[in-house]
Amino acid sequence: MNTEETFDNSTYADEMHMEESELSAFVSVVKEMFGSEQARLAAEDWLDESELLDSPPRSTSRDWRAVTVAASARLADRLAAELHRRTPPVASTDTKVSPIPKSNCFYAGHLV
Repeated sequence: MNTEETFDNSTYADEMHMEESELSAFVSVVKEMFGSEQARLAAEDWLDESELLDSPPRSTSRDWRAVTVAASARLADRLAAELHRRTPPVASTDTKVSPIPKSNCFYAGHLV
């Protein structure tokens, strides 16, 4: 193995370690805050987002934090949708109509 191959493999190993660390930290926080099911879904989102990066897979300059931010946005969207589905709109039972104060009324002559 030549020096260039050793450097390339070492750089790739370092990049893989950074990727694994970022994913692990993200999933741990999601699990702690939102539970195991959301952590599993967030991990899938993270991996999907990592595949969407413009840089090649063996690149030495992948931005793992950007992947985490994108996966976090997916998580936020999913949680907001769940909250919206669980919270039914509250219908008002008050059928009384409040009178409009005279100060908010227009003089009819101004409308002509």
